[in-house]
Amino acid sequence: MTEASSPRNSIPLTRIRKLIGERMLRAKQSKPCFYIELKADVTELMGLRPRLSKSSGVKITSNAFFIRALALAVKEYPLMVGRLEGDNIKIAERVNVGFAVNAPQGLVVPVVKDADKITLAEIARLEKLLTEKARSNKLTLEEMQAETIALSNLGAYGIDSFVGIVPPPTSTILAVGNVIPTVVCEDGKTVMRKMTSLTLAVDRRVIDEVYAAQFLSFIKEQLQKPQELV
Repeated sequence: MTEASSPRNSIPLTRIRKLIGERMLRAKQSKPCFYIELKADVTELMGLRPRLSKSSGVKITSNAFFIRALALAVKEYPLMVGRLEGDNIKIAERVNVGFAVNAPQGLVVPVVKDADKITLAEIARLEKLLTEKARSNKLTLEEMQAETIALSNLGAYGIDSFVGIVPPPTSTILAVGNVIPTVVCEDGKTVMRKMTSLTLAVDRRVIDEVYAAQFLSFIKEQLQKPQELV
């Protein structure tokens, strides 16, 4: 056996990794995407989380806020859950947010269904349950279907910003980076604030740049007024 064919240099693809690779390749080849980014001040949000977790009896993660903000933004900008079907754009009837989870079997995407109709605390409970099921390989097919918009958060891994790949069922993915203490100018004074990067990848066939920019700005405004997301 040559070194090139040695088992230690050859890693077989798992079924889920192969499936994800095929879906992402299809998405990259078929969707002409553009990308926009801005920074959001999440100082108040990060300060509010512990208090909300205590009062609600469930850990409120940053992801729960992002899911909630995405869902409310879609209500204002419904084209973000549109998809191309022939010569028409079909707007999804439900706001179902798929969020990426790193599990032992590979990247999986559980879905918070009707995220626009439930509270932040309910989203947090669902996110916790689905994440635990994903990491123990117990997600059902139903819990991974019907995604209409996507979220990927690599902030926990120290990534400042990145660009996601729009999943095949959707036209939009929001990529969230690390929360970074940053010196900013505020009312003529330098202050330390907690900032995070928000990057949208968008299918240009369905959504134009101005509409996407308005959508992303709305998300930013929501995150900077976290009480309105409760």
